[in-house]
Formats: sequence, structure tokens, C-alpha cells
Amino acid sequence: MQQLLFAVVLFEVVVIMALSFKTPMRKLLIMSLDRSKRGRGPVVIQTVSATVIVLLVTSVYNMMGIQKRWIEDGVVNPTDEVIMAKHLLESTLMGGFLFLGLMIDRLHHYMRELRIRRKNMEVIKKEGALLEGVKARGLDEVKNLMEEITSLRKRQEQLDSELEARSKEIRTEKTSAVALQKQSEGFLIEFNRLLEENQVLRDQLHAVDSKLSRSSSKKNT
Repeated sequence: MQQLLFAVVLFEVVVIMALSFKTPMRKLLIMSLDRSKRGRGPVVIQTVSATVIVLLVTSVYNMMGIQKRWIEDGVVNPTDEVIMAKHLLESTLMGGFLFLGLMIDRLHHYMRELRIRRKNMEVIKKEGALLEGVKARGLDEVKNLMEEITSLRKRQEQLDSELEARSKEIRTEKTSAVALQKQSEGFLIEFNRLLEENQVLRDQLHAVDSKLSRSSSKKNT
């Protein structure tokens, strides 16, 4: 049994060393441990661990009995010394077996968690790179839109200036039209006045001509 425990403990030490350093064996060991935790593997491991714990408790109990007998008798029996050394060695080996097995389990668990986290980090990095690309494209689109908005605002300001100038021209033309209309009305009034004066002058000339005709006719008679 001692030789078996020695071999198992030595194997566990080799496994821990292989898991602690990045070697080609580590990947195989991780795959083997993954498979051992599937199906009936956990049940077998728990059964072996429980058996070793029972043997460890039994060995410790026997050592306590031998030590109690030494205290009661006050004499150390050579046979008890050999048995005590045997139980002590077996207890040490079984405790080391359980402790190293726990270390292997924890190392495997942390490595698996680390591997999952690395995969998640790679996915996050890829998503981050994708988002950065989308963000860059979005920034370019926003920049283009801002430039387009700026150009449209300049065009709007230009159109507003042209509209204001046209409005001023229209108001000036309206003012000129009103002035021309008033001037034309004044010309029409003046024309009518001149027509009336012309008519009056014609009437006066006609009257003068009539008087002259009468005067001439009287002189002739």
C-alpha cells in the first residue's frame, strides 16, 4: 500500500508540475481532466477520496490508540514503534494524496476559468474592434453630415442675402412705380389744364376773328 501511495503522490506531483508550466503535456492533461469530470468520473473520484479519508481517519485513530497505550504503560514497545511509524507514513502519504488531489482539482478549475475568460476577452476584443470600426464610420458620416449642413447653411445665407437684395429691389421698384404713377397723374392733370387753356385760347381767337370779320364787313359797306 505504501508503494502505491508513493507512486500516486509522485504522479500527482508530476501532474502539478506539468500544469504549472506551459508544456505540450499540459494540454493533454487538461483534456484528460476535462474527460475525468464527465459522466461517472466525478462519482469514482468522490468514492476514492472517501475511501482514502476513511483509511486516514482509521490510521490516525490507531496512532492515537498506540500513543495512549504508551502513556498508560509508560514503556515504548518496539513493535508499537514500527506500527506507529507505518501508520504515520501512511497517514502522511494519504494526507498528501488528498491535498495534492485538491491542488490538481483547483489548478484545473482555475485554468479552465482562465481559458474561458481568455476566449471571452478575445470575443470582447473582436466586438470592440468591430464597434470601433462602426464608430469610425459613424464619425465619418457625422463629419460628412456636418460639412453638408455647413454648406447648406452657407447656401441658405446666400439665398437669404439674394432674397433681401431682391426684396430691396422690389421695394425700390414699387417706390419708383408709385412715384411714376404720381408723376403721370400730375402730367395728366397738366395736360388736361393745357387742353382747357388751349380750348379757351381757341375760343378767344375765334371770338377775335369774328369781331375782325364784322369790322371788316362794316368798313366795306
